[in-house]
Amino acid sequence: MDGVQRRIVFVVFDDFQLLDMSGPAEVFATANLWAGGHGYVVEVAGARAGHVVAHGGITMVAGAALEDLRGPIDTLFVVGGFSVPERLSDPGLIAQIGRLARVSRRVASVCNGAMFLAEAGLLEGRRAATHWLATGELARRYPGVRVDPEAIYVRDGEVWTSAGVSSGIDLALALVAEDHGPELAREIARMLVVYLHRPGGQSQFSTPVIATTPRRGDLRELQMFIDAHPAEDLSVPALARRAGMSQRHFSRVFTAQTGLSPGRYVERCRAEAARRLLETTDDPLDTVARRSGLGVGETLYRVFRRHWRISPGDYRRRFRSSASAPEGPTQIAVVRATSVAPGIAAPFSLAR
Repeated sequence: MDGVQRRIVFVVFDDFQLLDMSGPAEVFATANLWAGGHGYVVEVAGARAGHVVAHGGITMVAGAALEDLRGPIDTLFVVGGFSVPERLSDPGLIAQIGRLARVSRRVASVCNGAMFLAEAGLLEGRRAATHWLATGELARRYPGVRVDPEAIYVRDGEVWTSAGVSSGIDLALALVAEDHGPELAREIARMLVVYLHRPGGQSQFSTPVIATTPRRGDLRELQMFIDAHPAEDLSVPALARRAGMSQRHFSRVFTAQTGLSPGRYVERCRAEAARRLLETTDDPLDTVARRSGLGVGETLYRVFRRHWRISPGDYRRRFRSSASAPEGPTQIAVVRATSVAPGIAAPFSLAR
């Protein structure tokens, strides 16, 4: 680490989502293990100092009122929660977020905390992410924001926004990687036993999340077969035979019960399988393509770009451990490093 102590301020309020704060805070606290406790200073502030009750009833203490904080701040971190919509009408809270943003090197949000940033004018003309349940509301309320409905996190200038709850950990790892490089981010992920770090542009949704679980037992079994055997013949005729239906009837029933056509579901599963192989093996790309059911490297490249917005080779270089890990979930995480910030830089401008 570079010896610079970076001040992180979390903005909280009653009924906030605890993991939105605790996940990123733990990333910064773990980073401090490599700096003798001097890498990051974490502060918690609210509309008032004192007890703040998170969603679920856990009480924590805000060490300061927002209005009493003075800059400079390295990172202003605004969390989300179920009470965000009603708090958007609090002019004092919004004004303080805007004021503190102006004395911060960068601003970040988790989940629907992005709405606070938008209300304060910080997202106007910018690309932004939020929880998938809030993307429509964010776009409707703030038409000047370019909402990315799937991204795990988005960086636009010095404003970072992330999707729901656990994606705040991905965002915090990305911030650490920007500050101190990917090796430290990898060690933090190893300590926290998190899954391999996801690139910000990756979809919030894995195939099982996107697809609805079928009501029919035979289709649930078929769905599990597809997930477990991506390299098998998963054409509509083959799947229809396995389901004991005509092709037309099978396609209609599968689409109605999962929300995805058979072809789209199979492609998503194969893209997921390819991603796991890139994360956990040293197999050549042609082998990854064959083992994931995508056939050849050209198809792997095209499908991977469509679903993960990055080439397979770049994904492997940037988002996996340099050492091969056993197949399946891995504890190692690698995040993309951009520039190393030389301390607290000049406050960013709200203007584009």
